[in-house]
Amino acid sequence: MQENSKVSNSNFKHSSVLSEQIIEFIHHSPEEIRNTGCMLDATIGGGGHSAKVLETFPEIQIIGLDQDPIAINAAKNHLQIFHPRVKIYQTNFRDFQPLKKLSIILADLGVSSPQLDEPSRGFSFKEDGPIDMRMNNTKGIKACELISQLSEQELANIIYKYGEEKLSRRIARKIKNDLSTKGSYSGTVDLAYAISGCYPPKWRYGRTHPATKTFQALRIVINKELDCLESILKQGPDWLLPNGIFMVISFHSLEDRLVKNSFKKNKDLEIITKKPITANINEVSKNPRSRSAKLRVARKKI
Repeated sequence: MQENSKVSNSNFKHSSVLSEQIIEFIHHSPEEIRNTGCMLDATIGGGGHSAKVLETFPEIQIIGLDQDPIAINAAKNHLQIFHPRVKIYQTNFRDFQPLKKLSIILADLGVSSPQLDEPSRGFSFKEDGPIDMRMNNTKGIKACELISQLSEQELANIIYKYGEEKLSRRIARKIKNDLSTKGSYSGTVDLAYAISGCYPPKWRYGRTHPATKTFQALRIVINKELDCLESILKQGPDWLLPNGIFMVISFHSLEDRLVKNSFKKNKDLEIITKKPITANINEVSKNPRSRSAKLRVARKKI
């Protein structure tokens, strides 16, 4: 029986984006990279990308990282048939240091569907849940604690900077006024409803929910996402073997801009994707969340 027919299913249901394109970039890398190297999957999630790589390239080994304990368990279950070719650790890639040079680095920066869709995680406003938003819910402050601690001006600045939300001042004022009168929001739906009320009626029913940018901003700050991204963009090239490839999938302009500029400025990298690779129509139709994914790839110079 072929190895790829034995991949176990997981309750952590998530469609990995741009998988075919990632496989193609590895296919076109030098033989020593695609056949005998070690890939770092810096955000392994449920193991979707890693499974496809392990199936396609039988000599590659993988180190998988994730700070989400639920994702770690799902990845271990999904990839158990590939033992001992894969090793998985619960940690943020910011805190990781490889013991040997890597042939490939892959960082998918997206929040997975199980995280977004599970109300208890606090990322979603479609179903009610606690205002949490921590990737690792065993440490750090919750989003509800953050908005209580910040001043109105500080909250507005965060929403504007990390959510690129033009109505940031109005939203921050509404949130702080609500907290001063009723003490707290009952959950994510209550918070999202308050944010929606800051929009003119004709703007409330578009394709994007009015609370999307504010929730994004809070999530980024709670999880220090841009700080972590800057860390791997700085250290990653030093971890790679000559001709090793560095692939990053981002989902909003703040991330994509960081990746683009970092690749461009690093003298040790050759940019492979002059423009970001995006999902094709077929993938978007199957997985609408892939619409915002952007893949950039660079190669370590010899």
